Amino acid sequence: MLIDTHTHLYAEEFDNDRTTVIKKALASGIKKFYLPNIDSISIEGMFNLEKEYPENCFAMMGLHPCSVNEKVEEELKIVEEWLCKRKFCAVGEIGIDLYWDKTFFTQQQMAFKKQIDWALQYNYPIVIHCREAFDEIFEILSSYKKLPKGIFHCFSGTLEQANKVIGLGGFKLGIGGVVTFKNSGLDKVVEQLDMQHLVLETDSPYLAPNPFRGKRNESGYLIQVAQKVGEIKNLSIAEVGEITTKNAEEIFGN
Repeated sequence: MLIDTHTHLYAEEFDNDRTTVIKKALASGIKKFYLPNIDSISIEGMFNLEKEYPENCFAMMGLHPCSVNEKVEEELKIVEEWLCKRKFCAVGEIGIDLYWDKTFFTQQQMAFKKQIDWALQYNYPIVIHCREAFDEIFEILSSYKKLPKGIFHCFSGTLEQANKVIGLGGFKLGIGGVVTFKNSGLDKVVEQLDMQHLVLETDSPYLAPNPFRGKRNESGYLIQVAQKVGEIKNLSIAEVGEITTKNAEEIFGN
């Protein structure tokens, strides 16, 4: 069994064939799909998917850093209201993204901290989005005496950064399609990490692994990620699945 710890199956990119994509992934042995929220617009589609596949799809609640803007307080209020209403598998995806725009950096920091606080309050893990902002995120995490468990989603950093994350305790590194990219260097990092620190993800519909790079990603392509990790670590796909499933269950608890 494999677990896709990060997939946006509710995204509009799947509106024409969502059922087919999910059935194909299930048939490939990918049995659980963890759905990170983006903002208030994505909630309905995410809940519909969870309702349709209650044994397979699990919703998170959070505000994505790329959706942080002048309406951040309104969006955070919606997140907080939902956290009060029902259970979720995690608070996510949250974090800081300085790749495109730094206009709302201060608001991203505030939103990140507030959502970490809610995760602690409700005893949920966090799923962190980090792009061009590792030092900024690590500084915030290091300021907490106690942290939730969590995943550094779509990890593509250096060995030094990986070890910093591991050193926090309770965090896993989300490994996706980037590990299959020829010049990413992520394969060399994964080679030097213990498997106990890794979980698998697709981030579909984004970042499809080779040989599908540049096309729409889907959860079924988690097989390619597992194969690559297996090659790097000299393990079978079954062994990769067993270890990473256990790791994912350590974070999400189900």
